[in-house]
Amino acid sequence: MARIGALEAGGTKMVLSVGTPEGEVLEREEIPTQGPHDCVSRMVGWFGSHDIDALGIGAFGPTGVNPSLPSYGKILETPKTAWRHFDFLGAFEPLGIPIGYDTDVNVACLGEVTYGSCKGLDTVVYLTVGTGIGAGVMVSGQLLHGMLHPEAGHILLEVQPGDEGNCVCPYHERCLEGLAAGPSIERRWGKKGFELADRPEVWELESTYLAEGIATYVLCYAPQRIVLGGGVMKQPQLFPLVRKKVLEDLGGYLVTPELADIDSYIVEAGCKGDQGVLGCIELGRRALEAVRG
Repeated sequence: MARIGALEAGGTKMVLSVGTPEGEVLEREEIPTQGPHDCVSRMVGWFGSHDIDALGIGAFGPTGVNPSLPSYGKILETPKTAWRHFDFLGAFEPLGIPIGYDTDVNVACLGEVTYGSCKGLDTVVYLTVGTGIGAGVMVSGQLLHGMLHPEAGHILLEVQPGDEGNCVCPYHERCLEGLAAGPSIERRWGKKGFELADRPEVWELESTYLAEGIATYVLCYAPQRIVLGGGVMKQPQLFPLVRKKVLEDLGGYLVTPELADIDSYIVEAGCKGDQGVLGCIELGRRALEAVRG
């Protein structure tokens, strides 16, 4: 049986795993995301010693995802300055195995479609809300790429009255990530989200921003389901608020069976937190299959 390596390369930690094409995770290790020269050789060595047939990498972005461009596999203009222009994919090529490469949120979306809450669907949005906000998008069975990958965490929103100055994005004054990610919650309220669970005003505002962003995704991508993950979404009171406000923002313009069953349309992640790892496994499996024909 094939052994597939999975590298979920996130902004705060790297998750290294080995699994089967059926989605069974056999081994796992986590290391903090430091600079590339501090951790990449260690990761290459780990996979090299674990007898894998292929590797799937889901990298934090922005990163190059078009195989026909020189930027493919490279980290681009990230705030993590040590990683800018680092050839992430190239660092693993000495392993001599097929490698699949995409963004961390795209592979999380792929994990949900393959193993989780979106089995049987082919047009899905996965949104992670944590230290940052990112969206993985699958349309007609393909992870969405264009001139780059979606950076849908940075769509522009309307700042709610009295909330001026709380956007933490260094590039925008009113984007979804800057207004609704964990660091913005902490700036606004002086505490981390998990410390504010009993403050309804926190989640009223948070759900307003999330719903505005999600309504935009509904209109632009027409997904069959939207999955919400990440640390901030561990507050269960957010889900009913977001569902209600998305319908309000759409204003009755779209009438579909999916929106009529909103509780089954905007859902929690279904892979017990492993959607990124499992998506990397599927990405690696596809790379192996492409080589084997």
